[in-house]
Amino acid sequence: MSYVYDTENIFAKILRGEIPNNTVLETDHTLAFEDIRPHAPVHILVIPKGAYVTYDHFAAEASDEEILDFTRAVAKICKTAGITADEAAGCRFISNAGEHGMQEVPHMHVHILGGRPLGRLVDPA
Repeated sequence: MSYVYDTENIFAKILRGEIPNNTVLETDHTLAFEDIRPHAPVHILVIPKGAYVTYDHFAAEASDEEILDFTRAVAKICKTAGITADEAAGCRFISNAGEHGMQEVPHMHVHILGGRPLGRLVDPA
């Protein structure tokens, strides 16, 4: 499959500094910031700085260094936010992909949500 990255998506603009954000963590390959429409007391978006459209695109084409950096950033964010499963009640990670996955921004991102019970992820059909 060929992924086409839209350089004008909102996260690309955030990465270029064209749109402000409330940064939670920034590393060499990852940026994390507060969601502007939070759905939980903790709602942080984590994005790679590379031009990846979906998580499967990132997993297939990102360098080992990018993948490790992103994964360790997620862990650090959870620890800092106090929502790890070993220290609190846990959290949820969501990464929507494509039309059926209800992806709104065509830049790979993970939502980290926590701070309250979140209910079921998907209702049975």
